[in-house]
Parts: sequence; C-alpha cells; structure tokens
Amino acid sequence: MIPMATQRNYAQQMDAVLAGLGDARPRLLLHACCGPCSSAVLEQLCRYFEITVLYYNPNTWPAAEYHRRGEELQKFVAAAHPLGVTVVEDTYDPQQFYTAVAGLENEPERGSRCTVCYRLRMRRAAQYARDNGFDWFTTTLSISPHKDAARINAIGQELETEFGVKHLPSDFKKHNGYLRSLQLSEQYGLYRQDYCGCEFSAKARGIEG
Repeated sequence: MIPMATQRNYAQQMDAVLAGLGDARPRLLLHACCGPCSSAVLEQLCRYFEITVLYYNPNTWPAAEYHRRGEELQKFVAAAHPLGVTVVEDTYDPQQFYTAVAGLENEPERGSRCTVCYRLRMRRAAQYARDNGFDWFTTTLSISPHKDAARINAIGQELETEFGVKHLPSDFKKHNGYLRSLQLSEQYGLYRQDYCGCEFSAKARGIEG
C-alpha cells in the first residue's frame, strides 16, 4: 500500500534534479501512454537526457485504439525529434492488465484500479530501465490533469528502491505543461483520445469499442 503522501512540489523537485546534472546527459527511459502526453514532456527533457521512450500500455482498449496511439507516438517523435529520441514498443498483452485489476472493475476512474494500472506500467518501465542500463526512469502520466502526481511519484520511489534505477520526480502538468501538450498536438496534427485508455474508463464515458 502507498502511504498518504504529504503535499510536495514534484515539479520543483525535478527542476532541482535537472539543475544538478550539469553538462551530463544521462540515459532516461520515459514510459509514454501516447503521443500528445509525450509531446511537452519530451520538449522539456530532451536537453537534459538521452531519452528512449517505452510504449507499454496493456490497459489500452480496444486493440485498434492501442495501435492508433502507438502510431501517433511514433509519428510525433519522427517529426519533432528525428535524431535524438528512440521509441521502443513493448509487448501488448491486455490480459496482464485484466489480471492486475481483477476485482477492481467497478472502481471509479482515479480510484484504486488506476493506482494498480499506474504501477503495472511503471514497474515494467523500471524493470526495462534496469535491464538495459538506464540511469533514470519516469513516466508521462503526470501531465494529465486527471492523474494524481503524488500517487505516481510514490510508486516511482517504491520502484527506485526495488530496481535500483533512479526515478525522476515529476508533475508535468505544472508550468503549463498540459497546455503546451495541447499546443504541440495541434501543431503536429496528433490524434487526442477522449478517455484514459482502459475498457472500464471508456464504457464509463459511454464509449463502445
């Protein structure tokens, strides 16, 4: 269980980390859910890190939606960061998500099902980062105004201890990050989805696959 977090300024914590990097450009693995959420995050971090983007989202439903989001991510990176960013697509196995959230299907969005989903995806990112020699890992998830940065960062700290790879604290929605993602999405003509990703969040909004 994640303990109740005291109010912290994760954006300020990240700024302190970035300021301390100096001229070094360590390797960062960035878990990404889609192109729009990645856009402003990559714009902010590319000057500081050598970045690989990990597209691992077994929660995304239906399969056509998963593939469309992945294609938009590849499209954005190819257009905006053709030389500096690599995208890795991991295995798409929705059963991993359904197994993880079993019993939580009727939880409201932002409830405990979402916490399990964050951990599932971030844990894979931390594992991949460790296995492939990355210095840091983080996720784009905190750029959404609908997602709790405290919860995301608490999971990141747990995973840093478990896997021995530094977690970059973040609240990417701060400093107009979410607004910037909207601007970049329009600039690059990116598809913006209208639900988080899973079958349960989609159907709660009346969306049928």
